[in-house]
Amino acid sequence: MSFFDFIAFFIYAFAFYFIVRIKKNQLKDERIKGYFQKAFFIKVFASFAYSLFVLYVSKGDTTTLYFPEGYNLYQLILKEPSNLKLLFGSGADIDAHLLANPRQAGYFAEDSNFMVVRITALLCFFCFGKYMVVNLFFAMIAFSGIWKLYLFFYDQFPQLARHFAYAILFLPTFTFWSSGILKDPLAICALGWFTYAFYQLAYYKKGFIRNGLILLITVYIFSVIKVYILVAYLPAFILFLLLKNAMLVKNKVAKMMLIFLFLAGSIVGFILLGDVMKGAISDYSGEDITEGISSYQQNYMRQNKKSDGSYFSLGIEFDGTLSSLVKIAPAAIIATFFRPFLWESRNLTTLLSSFESLAIMLFTLYVLGKAGIRNFISTIIRRPIVLYCFTFSIVFALFVGATTLNFGTLVRYKIPAMPFYVVSLILILYFNNKLKTPYQPVLENKD
Repeated sequence: MSFFDFIAFFIYAFAFYFIVRIKKNQLKDERIKGYFQKAFFIKVFASFAYSLFVLYVSKGDTTTLYFPEGYNLYQLILKEPSNLKLLFGSGADIDAHLLANPRQAGYFAEDSNFMVVRITALLCFFCFGKYMVVNLFFAMIAFSGIWKLYLFFYDQFPQLARHFAYAILFLPTFTFWSSGILKDPLAICALGWFTYAFYQLAYYKKGFIRNGLILLITVYIFSVIKVYILVAYLPAFILFLLLKNAMLVKNKVAKMMLIFLFLAGSIVGFILLGDVMKGAISDYSGEDITEGISSYQQNYMRQNKKSDGSYFSLGIEFDGTLSSLVKIAPAAIIATFFRPFLWESRNLTTLLSSFESLAIMLFTLYVLGKAGIRNFISTIIRRPIVLYCFTFSIVFALFVGATTLNFGTLVRYKIPAMPFYVVSLILILYFNNKLKTPYQPVLENKD
C-alpha cells in the first residue's frame, strides 16, 4: 500500500460525504438526520481502521485472497479487454496460471469466494485499484443495508430512534467487520435491504416492482454468499409479518383466513426458494445439521495445534445427535453473545471483542433485573416484533456458536445476530415501561 492509497481514501470519503449530505437533506424527519450523518462518519473511520488492521495487525482473506485476486483480474482485463468474460463465468473455470497465486485455485471453486473477488475487480475500475478505497466501497455497500435496517425499526418506534442508533448504527463489532473486503458487508447489505423491502411489500403493500426486484437480488446474494443467514432469518421474519398483518384485521374469520393464506404462501415460497438454491436449505435441516456441526467442530479441533490461541471449547461434548445439540445450546449461545471473556483474550482482535461481549452481558443482566424474568419471557411471547428479533438472534447464535470454535472467526460470523439481540432487549425494556423515551409506549398499536 502506498501513500497514494491514503490520499485516494480521503478523496473518495469526501465524495461519499457529498452524496450523504444530499440524502440527509432528503430525509423528512429531523430526528434521524443527525444519526445518518454520524453513522456515515463512523463507517468511514471503521473502514480506515479495518484497512490498516488487516494489513498490519492480523492478515486475513481481505489481504491474502480477495483483494490480490480481484486486483489481478482487474489488471488482466486492462491488459486484454477480452478477459472481461472471466468476471461473468465460474471461478472454477479460470485457469490457475492466470491467478495472482495459483494455489488459490481451490478457493475460486467456491462461488461465495469468487463473488467477493468479482466485485473487488469491478470496484477497482472505479478507484484505480486502490486497496483502501475498495474497502471503503464495501463499507458503503454495507452501510446502505444497515441504514435500511435502522429505518425498518424506526418506522415502528420513532421514539426509540436514539436507542436503535446505538443498537444498529453504532454497534462496534457489527460496524467494524462489515467495513472491508469480505463476504460479511455483502451479507449485511442484503439483510437490511431484504428486511426493508419485504416489510414494505407485506405490510404497506407498496412498491411491488421496486421492492420485488430488491427481494430477488438480495435472495440471490444470500444464496451465493451465506445462505444459512436467510435460512435462519426467514421463519422468524415471516412469523412477525404474519402476526403484524393479522392484528390489522378486526374480524376473526378474516383474520384466520389471512393467517392461513400467509402460511400457505410462506410454504410455497420456501419450496420455490429451495428449488432456486438447488437444495442448499436441505443441507441445514434434520440430521444434516448435527452432522455438519460435528464436522465443523472436528475441523476446529484439528486446527487448534496451529492456532494462535483463539480456539475454545464449549465444555460439553457433542456426539452428533439432536439431543446433544439441545444440551450444548446454552453454551453455544453464551459463546456467541458473551465470549470471549476478558481472561480468554489472546490478541488484539479478541480483546476488543471481549469488551463488547462484557457490555452486552451486563446489559442483558440489567434488562433481566429491570423487567423481571417473568415479564422478560412474557414480553417475548406476547410481542411479535420482540419474538422475531429474539428468536432469530438466538437460533443464529446457537448454530454459529456450536460450529465456530475459534474466537477470531466467531467475532465475524456472529454479527448478523448482534443488532437484533440488542434491539430485542431494548424493546423488552420499552414494553415494560423501563425505558426513558420522549413518548409513552402505545402497546396496543406498536406491533
